[in-house]
Amino acid sequence: MSDALPRPEYPRPQFERDEWLNLNGTWEFAFDDDRIGEKAGWPSGNVALPLKIQVPFVFESKLSGIGDPRFHDVVWYRRTVQLPDAWAGKRIKLHFGAVDYRADVWVNGHKVAEHEGGHTPFTADITLAIAGGEAVIVVRAEDFGRDMTIPRGKQYWREKSEGIFYTRTTGIWQTVWLEAVDETHLERVRFTPDIDRQQIGIRCFFRGLRTGADNRLNIRISFKGETVAEETVHVRHNEEYRWIGLYHFHDHGQDRWWWPERPNLYDVRFTLTVDGVKTDEVSSYFGMRKVSIEDGKLCLNNRPYFMRLVLDQGYWPDGVLTAPSDEALVRDIQYTKDMGFNGVRKHQKVEDPRYLYHADRMGLLVWGEAANAPDYSEDYVRRFTKEWTEAVERDYNHPSVVVWVPINESWGIPNVQIDKKQQHHGLTMYHLTRSLDDTRPVVYNDGWEQMKTDLLTIHDYESRREVLAERYSSVERAVSAMPAGRRMFVGGASYEGQPILVSEFGGVAFKKSEWEGWGYSGASTEEEFLEKLAAVVEPLLQSRTVQGFCYTQLTDVEQEINGLLTFDRVPKAPLEKLKSIFGAPRQNF
Repeated sequence: MSDALPRPEYPRPQFERDEWLNLNGTWEFAFDDDRIGEKAGWPSGNVALPLKIQVPFVFESKLSGIGDPRFHDVVWYRRTVQLPDAWAGKRIKLHFGAVDYRADVWVNGHKVAEHEGGHTPFTADITLAIAGGEAVIVVRAEDFGRDMTIPRGKQYWREKSEGIFYTRTTGIWQTVWLEAVDETHLERVRFTPDIDRQQIGIRCFFRGLRTGADNRLNIRISFKGETVAEETVHVRHNEEYRWIGLYHFHDHGQDRWWWPERPNLYDVRFTLTVDGVKTDEVSSYFGMRKVSIEDGKLCLNNRPYFMRLVLDQGYWPDGVLTAPSDEALVRDIQYTKDMGFNGVRKHQKVEDPRYLYHADRMGLLVWGEAANAPDYSEDYVRRFTKEWTEAVERDYNHPSVVVWVPINESWGIPNVQIDKKQQHHGLTMYHLTRSLDDTRPVVYNDGWEQMKTDLLTIHDYESRREVLAERYSSVERAVSAMPAGRRMFVGGASYEGQPILVSEFGGVAFKKSEWEGWGYSGASTEEEFLEKLAAVVEPLLQSRTVQGFCYTQLTDVEQEINGLLTFDRVPKAPLEKLKSIFGAPRQNF
C-alpha cells in the first residue's frame, strides 16, 4: 500500500472550513460473515481488527488493498485518532461522505450515529464521546448483497458482473473526515439564484445560537476577487433568509451568468460573530443560472439550449464507485468536453461532491440521478424516499445540476403499466422532488412509462440512420414510437407538449483494449466505429423535434465495451473526430 494519503482533498468544497482532519488512509478492518462483532465487543474499540484497508476504497476494489469480490454483507472498521490540541473546547463533528448501505458508528464505545442509505452523507457530533483528546472510531457497515429492493443502482446481486450490472460496493466509499466548530456555528446554506431579478437568495441554518447575545452573520460575495455585495444579518432565529441584489451586472448580467461555455462562479465568505467575537467562518460559491421550459422549449438562462449529454456510470477499474484521485475526476470531465458534449447524465449513482465541484467550475451540465432498486416493495419506498430527499438537499446548490431523475426505466416500479401503487410511487417521487426544488425540471421515469413529467425522455438503441430520421421527424411519431416495446405514457397520462430528449441511445461496441464485452451494436475498426456514431447522432441533430440527447456511454465498464473511452480512459478515436460528430452544429435551426 502507498504511504500517500488517498483522496486528500477537501471533500465538501461548497461549504469549506479551515479546521478539519482527513481520516482517509489505513484503517483496521474485518469481515463479519457470522455476525459476531457486536457480541464480541467490537463496538467498544478495545478489540483490534485483523485486516488493513485503505479508506475510502471498498474491499471489493483493488485500491482498498484487499480486492475481494465475494459477498461479505457485514464489515467493520476501526481507527484511533488523536485530535489537535487547538481543538480543545470545540465541538467535534465526524463526517462520512457515503457508506453503503447501512452504518452504525461508535466513538470510544459510545454509539454516535446510525444511517441508512448508500449514496448520501451523514454527520455525528462526537464531542461528548471524546476522552483525553483521543477518538477510537468503530464503524459497522452492512449491505444486503442479494436484496433486490435495496436502492443499489448498477451493483449486481450476483457474485460476478454480467449484462448491465457491475461490481458491488460495500462499506465506506467516500471520504471520512473530522471538523472542529464553535458551539455557535453555521450548519448549512442554500442558494437560489434569480437571474431575472439579479438576486441571489441565501437561506442560512444555524446551531447553538446564544439567547440574548448579539449574533451576526456577515455575507461577502465576490466575483473574480472583487467584492460585489456585502450584507450583515442580525441572526435572531435558527434559520434566516435573505435576497441579495447583484446590481453590478452589465448586458443584463449575461457576462456573469453560469453557462457550460462560461462557467462563472461567485465566491461567498460567511463570518459569524457572537458579541463581536468570531465563532465561525465558511467559504462557499454559487452560479447565477436558470433552467426553465418556455413554450415547450428547454431553456438555459432564458434561451433554448440543446443538451449534448453522455451517459456516465461513474465506475473505475481499480476503485469501483470511488475515483482513484481528484485528478481522475477532472480528466473525465475534460474528456467529456473535448468530445463535444456539454453535459453528462450520471447514471444510477449520486456522484461524489468533488465531481460536481469540478463540473461547476469547468462548465458541465449534470442530470442528477438516483440509485434505484430493481424491484418494488413498501420498504423500498421508505428507504428510497429518504435517500433521494438527502441527495436533493446535498446537491441543491450546484449550478451544474440542471435536471433531477429520481427513477430510470421503471426500476423500482417494474409493473407501473398496471400497478396503481407503483404509479402513485412514481408520481410521489415527481411531486416530492418538485416540493424540494422548484427550480429544476424533474423526469418522472427516464426512458418510458411516464405520467406527470417535465421532460419526455426516450431511450432508443436503434442503429439505423433512416429509422431514427423517420422516428424523430415529428412530435407525433416520437411520442407514439415504442423503441423498447414500452409505451411513453401509462396510467391514463398523455403527452402535454413537454420538451423531447433522447436520453439514451447509441451504445456502439468497439473493442479497443484487452477488455471483452458487448454493446447495443458493434464496430470492428475505427472507421466503422466513427461511421456508426455518425449514423445515430446526425438524425437527432437534424431533428426539429429532439431538444437534446444522451449518448451511451462515456467509458467501457467491466463487461460493457460500448464506451467512447476504454475502461482505463483511453479514447477509442481521436478526440477531434469524436467532437466533429457529437459537437456538430444542428441543422435546420
